[in-house]
Amino acid sequence: MIIEILKTILYGIVEGISEWLPISSTGHLILLREILPLQTSDAFSEMFDVVIQLGAILAVIVLFFHKLNPFSFKKSVQERKNTVNLWGKVIVAVLPAAVLGLLLDDWLDEHLYNYITVAITLILYGILFIFLERGRRNTPRVKKTDDITYRTAAMIGLFQCLAMIPGTSRSGATILGAMLLGLSRGTAAEFSFFLAIPTMMGASLLKVVKFLVKGQGMTGNETMIMVVGCLVAFVVSLIAIRSLMNYVKKHSFAAFGVYRIALGALVLVYFLLK
Repeated sequence: MIIEILKTILYGIVEGISEWLPISSTGHLILLREILPLQTSDAFSEMFDVVIQLGAILAVIVLFFHKLNPFSFKKSVQERKNTVNLWGKVIVAVLPAAVLGLLLDDWLDEHLYNYITVAITLILYGILFIFLERGRRNTPRVKKTDDITYRTAAMIGLFQCLAMIPGTSRSGATILGAMLLGLSRGTAAEFSFFLAIPTMMGASLLKVVKFLVKGQGMTGNETMIMVVGCLVAFVVSLIAIRSLMNYVKKHSFAAFGVYRIALGALVLVYFLLK
């Protein structure tokens, strides 16, 4: 069991880093599962890859609690209204992925959850990040989340739908889309974090419900793996989110594009030679 806990810690570290950086947590977890598979049932493994995100979500809530709390007495009336508006924009942005996710979840798992899809999307979005950064000349029009319109939020939500394709990266799709729509890097990253809260909670709930409906249950070891994985993902996410917000103040996302291309090539080579 000690070995499984150590492997779970590594899974939590990978999730905590890759969930927030635009580099695809799915691609990393697929590789990690091939190299260091957990001794669990297939049904639990499928659920674990999604539910471990709950730990990462908690980090966003902790770090941005004041900004996301519409009931804070430390805020003025206008600031509380702005917070309510922010949540309204988040809900609008989440709706497209929520609807399509419910309709297409099983189909996507069956047809697109494979290394070829992951590798292609890793490389494709890596190239897009590089070209976007090289062609970015104009000053961003939106530099604060309060300035995001409902229309822009809805369009960012459509970009988030692309993340249903494995390897795309939820944060990668939303950040890329937001930047194309005129948001600054920091604002795009921050709004992407906020979108993650309802999106990932919904995805986790869907996986848990399906797991239970199929009559599955968790062993004691699997329960421990779930708890440890979420806890580690939470702690690592605290560091990763802070680091990313500091990074985008001075650097572009081009480096992540290069990394995605390299990882996509590695995924292809690994599975083709396997």
